[in-house]
Amino acid sequence: MRALDRPAQQHEQMDAADLDPATYARILTDLAQVNRWTFAARPTLDFVARAVKGRDRFSLLDVGFGDGDLLRAIARWARKRGIRATLTGIDLNPRSAAIAAAATPRHLPIDYRTGDYRAHVEAAEADGQNGGFDLIVSSLVAHHMTPAELHDFLRVMEEHARIGWHINDLHRHRFAHIGFPLLARTMRWHRIVREDGQLSIARAFRPREWPPVLAEAGIGTEARVRRRFPFRICVERLR
Repeated sequence: MRALDRPAQQHEQMDAADLDPATYARILTDLAQVNRWTFAARPTLDFVARAVKGRDRFSLLDVGFGDGDLLRAIARWARKRGIRATLTGIDLNPRSAAIAAAATPRHLPIDYRTGDYRAHVEAAEADGQNGGFDLIVSSLVAHHMTPAELHDFLRVMEEHARIGWHINDLHRHRFAHIGFPLLARTMRWHRIVREDGQLSIARAFRPREWPPVLAEAGIGTEARVRRRFPFRICVERLR
């Protein structure tokens, strides 16, 4: 049995550049189902609700959108409340945009893009009076990053998100590590989803490990670390 005393360093199969496109599409579809079954969007929706309270519009960037399921949930949330949401997703994998767009109804205007998030943030901010983003969020992305990449990500969000930022990620917990493969087999999710899902849990942080990471990125007690059901850790900053 894998030791969970520290985050695992093994790379996940879905991050491989040579992964078959059809397999990658199936993985993203299955991961969207995982997110529905584990209520993955709830912490981010709660953050967005608190962040934009009293506003009639906001702009948001989702880094690492995958299948686009989080952005669709935010779009529906805002639409239901009559709030104008300008939603953009950026994903490093060039295959993700077409997959997410195909899964998104036309009445949900979401801009899916691929490439480097930093370049996109800086370009958006330089684009006229209303450029940039009020909120920057990510879900199940932080554990894919190296320590240097995560520190850079935190700094970029802290510098460029006008209202605040939110990281929604996994909790490295023994019960979740043991239980996820059982759920994945029951739901008949792809083998890579089952194996990568368990590895993702092993790569994630525990609550006490986040404050040192934030401190190394130059972020102090203004950022909050929250535990959320089931087996989630969320890190957020509201201005």
